[in-house]
Amino acid sequence: MVFGCFFQSGFSQVGINTSTPMSTLDINGNLSVKVVNLTGNGSGTSGSAILINDGVYISINPSATDDKFQLPSPVLFPGRMYFIRNINNTTTAQLTTTSGLLFPKNSTTGSTNIYMFEGNLRTVTVVSDGANWTYIN
Repeated sequence: MVFGCFFQSGFSQVGINTSTPMSTLDINGNLSVKVVNLTGNGSGTSGSAILINDGVYISINPSATDDKFQLPSPVLFPGRMYFIRNINNTTTAQLTTTSGLLFPKNSTTGSTNIYMFEGNLRTVTVVSDGANWTYIN
């Protein structure tokens, strides 16, 4: 009996609802991502942060002014992306990270936290570059 295995090295592409994928993952249709709702602990800037460690679209609801919500280490999750929205119409949320900095797009100046409130970063998209987070509002 002869047994043969054939391996194709190199670049593979996966298509969903397409027979000719043009990218590593090519989706011809809608995409759904996990939605998570997080409520603040009411301790504001002096308390412990609520960890963001699950989901893609994150609705945060601070219980006190400047309740902290903390991103994971960008070093551990290079390329990870979150869409974060403060759903509270009257209370500011503080977004922090366990390591690295938060950089606004097109800036070389980062900070350890940003404040999210209506009209001022109500919704942000954050992306890890493997060392820091870049945010876009």
